[in-house]
Amino acid sequence: MNKLIAEFFGTAVLVLIGCGAAVLGGDAIGQVGIAFAFGLAIVAMAYGIGPISGCHVNPAVSLGAYLAGRMPLNEMIQYWIAQFAGALVGALILLAIVGSNASGLGSNGWGPGYLGEYSLLSALIFEIVFTAIFVVVILGSTGEKASPHFAGLAIGLTLVAIHLVGIQVTGVSVNPARSFGPAVLAGGNALVQLWLFIVAPLVGGAIGGALFRFKILKV
Repeated sequence: MNKLIAEFFGTAVLVLIGCGAAVLGGDAIGQVGIAFAFGLAIVAMAYGIGPISGCHVNPAVSLGAYLAGRMPLNEMIQYWIAQFAGALVGALILLAIVGSNASGLGSNGWGPGYLGEYSLLSALIFEIVFTAIFVVVILGSTGEKASPHFAGLAIGLTLVAIHLVGIQVTGVSVNPARSFGPAVLAGGNALVQLWLFIVAPLVGGAIGGALFRFKILKV
């Protein structure tokens, strides 16, 4: 239960800080500021709840860990439930703060009217490829031969880099739960397009996990 509470809390914090930076910071902090908000939230949670649950706070990461043989199926499913619930609560708290000033709650998307107006194909490729990269960094930096003291920093900075590349493409998900919370509350096009931000990151997470499962990458 401690692990599930940690995953719930950590995912809520990620949505609250990351999406909060996008909604409340906006033009004042720009793309770089938003990227660092997401990355630093992960750094904080990695050291805060990492010793408890591993700080997945992301269903794609849990899937990668399962496929890599680092957690059982039933625990992965429990993590997913905690992560999606935490993301929704984080989005609810953000909505309570911004109230009538809410505009999408930092939801992900693609196409006409959304940031760089990239295509569905661009969004799909980005989310699959960069989730796979993210999961590889996580699994590699937390492996037996890795230096555990620097894992949180490596993971957080990787998320910063991913946001610097992809905010204009999709707003950056690489995390189905992170997309789920804001989309459910924002509704409209964010909810219509949510499927991609669940499917693509899970595919990317599976690729990352498989690279370790079949020892294409070894730690």
